[in-house]
Amino acid sequence: MFISPAYAQDAAGGAVGMVMQLAPLILIFVVFYFLLIRPQQKRAKDHRNMLGQLKRGDRIITAGGMIATVARVKEGSEEIEIDLAPNNTRVTVVRSTISTLIQPPSTAANDAKPG
Repeated sequence: MFISPAYAQDAAGGAVGMVMQLAPLILIFVVFYFLLIRPQQKRAKDHRNMLGQLKRGDRIITAGGMIATVARVKEGSEEIEIDLAPNNTRVTVVRSTISTLIQPPSTAANDAKPG
């Protein structure tokens, strides 16, 4: 009797209104997670696995853009020796500076064939 019908409607719809205000923020976070965060975490995990599986004879590309061949992998160390030139020019690099493992031509050609 003393409370008007407009105030009674606000009290009941307050929780729903708050959820409707937060819904776009939650939706934006979900979209960012699936489009940005999750793929980046997968790429980082794949890169860590690739670095852990390096072996002698693998062709790599360093973060500086140099193409080299792995000459020696020091177990228990972050250092790897690489051959930069055919005359055994060896350089020691930190494992994390290796950006890409180059697939051998025969493996890459077999992967491209349908069937």
